[in-house]
Amino acid sequence: MFRLVFILAGCCGAAVAAAVEPAFNASERSHWSFQPRLRPRPPEFDDLADRNWVANEIDAFVLARLKEFGLRPAPEADRRTLARRVYFDLIGLPPTPAELTEFLTDPSPCAYELLIDRLLASPRYGERWGRHWLDVVRYAETEGFEYDNPLSGTWRYRDYVIQAFNDDLPFDRFVREQIAGDELTGDDPARLVAAGFHRLGPVRRNAGNQRVAGSRNEVLTEETNAIGSVFLGLTIGCARCHDHMFDPIRQTDYYRLEAFLAASQERNVSLASPEERAAWQARTDEVQAECKKLKELRDAAPGEQKQSFEAQIEAAESRLPAPLPEICTVENRLAERTPIHVLGRGDADHPGEMVGMRAPGVLLPEGTPDLPADTANPRTRLADWLTDAAHPLTARVLVNRIWQYHFGRGIVATANDFGVNGDRPSHPELLDWLANRFVDEGWSIKSLHRVILLSRAYRQASRSADEPAAHQRDPDNRLLWRSNRRRLEAEELRDAMLSVAGVLNVKSGGPSVVVAVDRDLVELLYKPGQWAVTPDAAEHRRRSVYLLAKRNLRLPFMEVFDQPDTQTSCARRESSTHAPQALELTNGKLSNELAVALAERLAREAGTDPSRQVELAFALVAGRPPNDVERRRSLEFLRDQPLAEFALAMFNLNAFLYVD
Repeated sequence: MFRLVFILAGCCGAAVAAAVEPAFNASERSHWSFQPRLRPRPPEFDDLADRNWVANEIDAFVLARLKEFGLRPAPEADRRTLARRVYFDLIGLPPTPAELTEFLTDPSPCAYELLIDRLLASPRYGERWGRHWLDVVRYAETEGFEYDNPLSGTWRYRDYVIQAFNDDLPFDRFVREQIAGDELTGDDPARLVAAGFHRLGPVRRNAGNQRVAGSRNEVLTEETNAIGSVFLGLTIGCARCHDHMFDPIRQTDYYRLEAFLAASQERNVSLASPEERAAWQARTDEVQAECKKLKELRDAAPGEQKQSFEAQIEAAESRLPAPLPEICTVENRLAERTPIHVLGRGDADHPGEMVGMRAPGVLLPEGTPDLPADTANPRTRLADWLTDAAHPLTARVLVNRIWQYHFGRGIVATANDFGVNGDRPSHPELLDWLANRFVDEGWSIKSLHRVILLSRAYRQASRSADEPAAHQRDPDNRLLWRSNRRRLEAEELRDAMLSVAGVLNVKSGGPSVVVAVDRDLVELLYKPGQWAVTPDAAEHRRRSVYLLAKRNLRLPFMEVFDQPDTQTSCARRESSTHAPQALELTNGKLSNELAVALAERLAREAGTDPSRQVELAFALVAGRPPNDVERRRSLEFLRDQPLAEFALAMFNLNAFLYVD
């Protein structure tokens, strides 16, 4: 990896001598994640049963660790369980009864492998895995803080991410386009959209008392912290005010990394014609003039009349034309380049020494110089370093994220912290083997999925005959002696309800959908007009990834099921269990509306026979027939209760809410 210095100190003019500071000692450089990747050989086994269990190299590494602790893997999950698991993992939706029957009756020894390939080729795959990436990059379509202004056209970044996953865009190119898309090919729209990565953080825009230097510093801080968390898996942000308390990252390292962004400025690229822009401006001016006049009348009116004017102002503001189509991106403006100083306690009012561009020193040879401020295409230089095949972190971090989403826990449990205070890898040799394979296979994420999903480690059942002893020796299942059962995430749950009710709208892409929420929530916004409900009701039943991501208003259904906020990078979703979840599924507007739709589907497809209705309901909701107790109790319930109440109860089954 030490050749990476030439990427950073190459041909873009004279390098800047680094400030004199203590060298990194051997102990600081020795941390496992800063070391070059090793090329471990998969373990081999003498025992025939062990050799038969190993389907690929992943299993060899997993089995070797299990044997160290005297543990054995769980048996393989049955086909029905495995199909439901892989459907939710890859596309975030349950299999239909027909799809499940097709897989269960397929006599081909390659049936499971063919199922994986079919799901990876589905456009639904990018919607599921794009959602994971949007969590990591703290995607939102508004700026947060008091005003929470909309970022027009940000949904194009969401669509770019979904398409990148569907196309299996090589991850090194995916990184380069987000870090430096605007520098790579000028005004190529797709890459300008990708560079919108730098616009995803919250932005403070207080009127009247705005401190320009402080606000610019906040923007650069957001971008720098995100690069550290998302691509390096390091808590770079902890070095903003002082040297990192745990990792060998100095405060000067933080600002040198920030310096790559110093020339980057916001840019909104209009996609409208000159005529469209002129018409939009004329209409906007007209409505704003009307609002100004109404506000003057309101301010002069007696107290009891002010409320009437408020309603008129709100009605007028609702007539403002929708934003014109545009790309939310960045560009370099050298004349506006922010001088990067090491800031005392991170405060823009206390600038210290000026620094140039450089990656964190612990990842470079000693004495690597800074790049000068006028280096051309600075973010391309940063992207070159991040995507170098020898980089010790980039591939490891991504591979660990993919592993985490399949197994519920990463090989490194702290997916955004590969530093000294983060988790140690449970299978370090496996992590390096996967990262090497990932790079060798052209940074293909779909290839990585295949090797993981075809392993016996992934195909294990969620229960083991050795469970009592295994729980004692490995209570957190770090060694993977069984599959981890998991509850559906908020988006999966909503999408699955739409799917089994037969009303899911699978339209892809385009502007985000705004669904109705309680008026009390809307009135808490700075401007209630920011929540304009999409008029087409069919749009409200699209997949959750296409719902508006507004920082200051999360949908109650999504929030109660642990959808993260978008202030910071979400490395891993939490999965809580509490009473409001049951209340939402029992009394919530969404669950009750969809229970009616499910009941209508059961009546339409199963007729009036309660036995057939129960069979179909379990096939749709649980992916299996009911057992004898479930069948008896369901029929007893239907003798006294309407079909819609039965459908609502089905949404509350653990068999629906959890994946084994």
